[in-house]
Amino acid sequence: MAKRLIPAFNRVLVEKIVTPSKTAAGILLPEKSSKLNSAKVVAVGPGLRNEQGNHIPPAVKEGDTVLLPEYGGTQVKLGEKEFQLFRDEDLLGILHD
Repeated sequence: MAKRLIPAFNRVLVEKIVTPSKTAAGILLPEKSSKLNSAKVVAVGPGLRNEQGNHIPPAVKEGDTVLLPEYGGTQVKLGEKEFQLFRDEDLLGILHD
């Protein structure tokens, strides 16, 4: 069983951020209350090359928090954890605090 996945080309491996389903006071929140479909970047591929052979690096780096599209990505399970694999251009943006 593989313990680490290094994405190929411009792929990005992300782990979804699970929003809490209950407040600190114990109030249960509905599923639709989660505002953003966000994830943390776990691994990034080396990038692509254009027609001239120049290297095009990915727009994100490990540790970034990104906004995901509602659909898409490839489900990957490594050990007990579940991840998703996206192309760099499919990510909608980088979230900053």
